[in-house]
Amino acid sequence: MNEFVTAKVPLVDVSGVCQTYDKGNAGKLVVLDDVALTLHTAEIVGLLGRSGSGKSTLLRSIAGLIAPSKGKVTFEGAPVTGTPDGIAMVFQSFALFPWLTVLQNVELGLEARGVDAAERRKRALGAIDLIGLDGFESAYPKELSGGMRQRVGLARALVVHPKVLLMDEPFSALDVLTAETLRTDLLDLWCEGRMPIEAILMVTHNIEEAVLMCDRVLIFSSNPGRVIAEIKINLPQPRNRLDPAFRALVEDIYARMTARKADGAPARDGIFPGSGIAMTLPRVSTNLMAGLIEAVANAPYNGQADLPPLAASLQLEIDDLFPIAETLQLLRFAELAEGDIRLTPAGKRFAESDVDERKRLFAQQLATYVPLAAHIRRVLDERAGHKAPARRFRDELEDHMSGEYANQTVRAVTSWARYAELFAYDEQADLFTLEDP
Repeated sequence: MNEFVTAKVPLVDVSGVCQTYDKGNAGKLVVLDDVALTLHTAEIVGLLGRSGSGKSTLLRSIAGLIAPSKGKVTFEGAPVTGTPDGIAMVFQSFALFPWLTVLQNVELGLEARGVDAAERRKRALGAIDLIGLDGFESAYPKELSGGMRQRVGLARALVVHPKVLLMDEPFSALDVLTAETLRTDLLDLWCEGRMPIEAILMVTHNIEEAVLMCDRVLIFSSNPGRVIAEIKINLPQPRNRLDPAFRALVEDIYARMTARKADGAPARDGIFPGSGIAMTLPRVSTNLMAGLIEAVANAPYNGQADLPPLAASLQLEIDDLFPIAETLQLLRFAELAEGDIRLTPAGKRFAESDVDERKRLFAQQLATYVPLAAHIRRVLDERAGHKAPARRFRDELEDHMSGEYANQTVRAVTSWARYAELFAYDEQADLFTLEDP
């Protein structure tokens, strides 16, 4: 770890930050709610949570790319009102200019700051060499692999010699092996003190990545984004994923993210925002739901699985696993608690049934526990022609949510209802019907 002495004034201080967006008739969308965090010298801090928890929005507020609706962000004690010189950001997408070479892409930030050509070239070549792309200075982005392109993005951030490096899921667009290589190289550079930075703040959806890289992890809830827990990672670097202490921290984070309150309700609010027919539903395929039920039902889990090893065996991250598991919980096929998923009696019956019985059982759970599905079916039953335009239901939802979420929710319930044969949908006519498709 870098041998800096922690400053009394944090490098970054976030206090009471809220971020809201006007949704017109649907009111305001609260993305961040009363978020506070600090980032000190010589530490890597991870922001861990689901999509929709506002982590990337928070990162952009710290970078000065957007202004929070409420609250304060400071860098070295001064309010962030623009893009501070001492902060640089690496994005999830490579964000390279395809018509510029590697060297030109890396020089770009220095050129914007008015650095003369000779100094630009010297510093850019040094950054390219540092991140392991020496020899590719004249290559264009189309000639590079995904991992190489992300290295260019990292070099472009480091070349301006920032004190704070912000990283927004920097490895998520890469394949598993490439991500692991780049992650390891970055940690080596950090631990050896070879990067011209004092602290890193990173967004991730990968629990193991957070425990592997970070000194502290802040866990965010969703809809709106709030910090619900802070976990210190005191393991020495380099860290071993098979170390019992490492596994225990991964287990602890999973448990916190699936914890229940005393009344039995999930501790993480906003799993499915809204209530009644206005509940926002995720696009989760019935194939994935059935696959997860079967995986949990079979050996070695036999109906109850610890989420970390289950996620590892299925090669799923938070944003992949949790929507499936939570949809099964919504449909009462499974329960989530303390880092485990347990099949309910209905889930076990589903796993043991043939195709027709699975459809019948899914239809029963769908009509009982998803109000929008029951509402559409009721309208179709009551109409003489047993038909209704889908637009009618999207309009109803848009009184409570954005058009994008309304469309997503209708598509989700349509897919589930088709599988269950609860009702049919004609896409060309945009029409729900009870007719046999």
